[in-house]
Amino acid sequence: MRVEHEYDRAGALQYLAAWDVHRARVFGRCEEHTGIVPFDRLVDQVMVREPYASARRVFFIVDNGSSHRGQASIDRLEGRYTRRGGKRLRLIHTPVHSSWLNQIEIYFSIVQRRVLTPNDFTALDEVEQRLAAFERRYELAATPFEWKFRREDLATLMTRLAEKEKSSLPAAA
Repeated sequence: MRVEHEYDRAGALQYLAAWDVHRARVFGRCEEHTGIVPFDRLVDQVMVREPYASARRVFFIVDNGSSHRGQASIDRLEGRYTRRGGKRLRLIHTPVHSSWLNQIEIYFSIVQRRVLTPNDFTALDEVEQRLAAFERRYELAATPFEWKFRREDLATLMTRLAEKEKSSLPAAA
């Protein structure tokens, strides 16, 4: 979109979402800011609903964002959801710089293409309404993402990269 010199930025909205990889279900929420408290609200939003509320164990795969990084986040979140049998919530971090392994990132790319582009919103509440409407519409047709990249594919790729690196090294004199 064209932006004139009178362009007035209306602020920013943080969209947090969780994706149930087995049921193709989205849990999204908009917040004014990112951080520990908004992220914990997202986790609570999931954990109070069935089947997660009564599940023996729920795995949350997360990147290394500041609101859920490191052992402190594991202790904080896993400690909130316990039962006599132990911890119900397990927080699993993807390797640093590998958030693409997290399936919610696939959903975020769909949101970027189908909801946020072009960025022609006039107000933040319009963005929030469009995101919520998209979540509802998307869940009607959504199916779990089918990963095509397997462990064997990764091993093949790593072998190819190692061979390429070896062949590009200058010969020792």
